[in-house]
Amino acid sequence: MTDEQSPLPRPEAARALQRCVLASARLLLRRRLRLPRRWVGTRLRFADGTSAWIYRETVVRGAVAESPCALVVRFRLRGVRGPTAHAAFRAESLLNTPLFVGFPGFVAKWWLAADEHGVYRGLYEWDGADRARAYARALWWVLALVSVPGSIDYTVLPGRHRDDLLGPAGVGAVVAGAPLRSENDRRRSVTQPDGAQGVRDHRPARERRWSLRKGPTDAARHRPRATP
Repeated sequence: MTDEQSPLPRPEAARALQRCVLASARLLLRRRLRLPRRWVGTRLRFADGTSAWIYRETVVRGAVAESPCALVVRFRLRGVRGPTAHAAFRAESLLNTPLFVGFPGFVAKWWLAADEHGVYRGLYEWDGADRARAYARALWWVLALVSVPGSIDYTVLPGRHRDDLLGPAGVGAVVAGAPLRSENDRRRSVTQPDGAQGVRDHRPARERRWSLRKGPTDAARHRPRATP
């Protein structure tokens, strides 16, 4: 579907951001914000041939998308060059959390690193397409302060959960298409409905270390002991 692709009027956007910050503070006080690690490190390939990996996930505990909507926001930072500068932005961007989690209808966000052309993306799940669109248009003014002119845009996908973008066959399905990493990385391509692809590491090293600390596997625990 098409969108107006323009910011809200400044006064309206300012009021929306103020309400968001207050609501974000309440969420923080109630400890409803979570930073799960399940998807961190997942690389997504997009229809234009570029790819980017998820470096952070933010969810509101207990939030449910009764009218699900996926939202993708894109922008290119101004004056950020080189691995060190991009790493610094990824670390600093956590401070921007109060600027979106308090908007009505926010459920979750995947923070994507810059792709091969320096384009950053935020992939959100929202409760309500109108709410997602209002957020994107209010956020526009904030992004404009740090983004290359003309690089900001967004896509609203009503009726879609963010997980739907990882493939109709289901998360972890092995489908046709070469993986972005080698087979040694234990990653597989997951075709997205719009032609994009996601790459999921099903057993990251951190997770394997955790399982080893937890003790033997189920198979090992149930293996019959040898009798003398």
